[in-house]
Amino acid sequence: MHACLPWLSSTLLASLMACSASAGEVLDRIHRSGELRVCVWPDYYGISYRNPKTRQFTGLDIDLSAEFARELGARLHHVDSSFTSLVDDLLKDRCDIAMFAVGVLPQREKVLRFSLPYLQSDIYAVATRSSRAVRRWEDIDQPGVQVAVQAGTFMEPVMRAALHRASLVVIRPPATREQELEAGRVDVFMTDYPYSRRLLDNAEWARLISPPQPFHVLPYAYALRPGDDEWFARVNRFVTDMRQDGRLESAARRYRLSEIVIRPTTRP
Repeated sequence: MHACLPWLSSTLLASLMACSASAGEVLDRIHRSGELRVCVWPDYYGISYRNPKTRQFTGLDIDLSAEFARELGARLHHVDSSFTSLVDDLLKDRCDIAMFAVGVLPQREKVLRFSLPYLQSDIYAVATRSSRAVRRWEDIDQPGVQVAVQAGTFMEPVMRAALHRASLVVIRPPATREQELEAGRVDVFMTDYPYSRRLLDNAEWARLISPPQPFHVLPYAYALRPGDDEWFARVNRFVTDMRQDGRLESAARRYRLSEIVIRPTTRP
């Protein structure tokens, strides 16, 4: 096994090497099949959210993936993914690109390739309005406090390193952070700005707690398999164009995410 990637299974490592060797094939496959396969996390409110009643997708990256498919002259096919299955889904060729505001983490950069960033978010805390244990950011890392994170998100390693007195609780499907918080099994959960909108829009019982100063701001980008420079360049051209021509800003306004847009410093 590769010394730099000790946590990868031999199967995933073989997939990684195979993908690296097959440069230049993604655009050809899209053109031949007429289909763009986009991995999304269907529970990411404001980004790639499937309404449980209508089964319809909405969100910033749902809109932008449609724009990208249109540019490529391809049908859009969304593939259900998640932060825990992201690497596997890409390396095993279940999708051509992951478009659901993927945090650019060092451990992900070891095995995936990332586009230019287009969003960035800090970590926020969500507690109940009635909570006596957590009312301020300073209350989080205290003895006896149960702090929840979603498995596979960037909040998991960050909070594992940051907490010294509180206890970390990793939530895995089908359980959700909201359910655990409402049931009183945790005192607070950590999330990013897009997901916090879900609580603010739908849960009167929730209180959003912002860090008093930047805590762990992370850029978000699109994730690809390694290799294939032609595909990588095409994705980056799309990111650059949609940042400059207003499509990103427009989508962000629709989903009230303007605060976390990375704006171009110069315009052509």
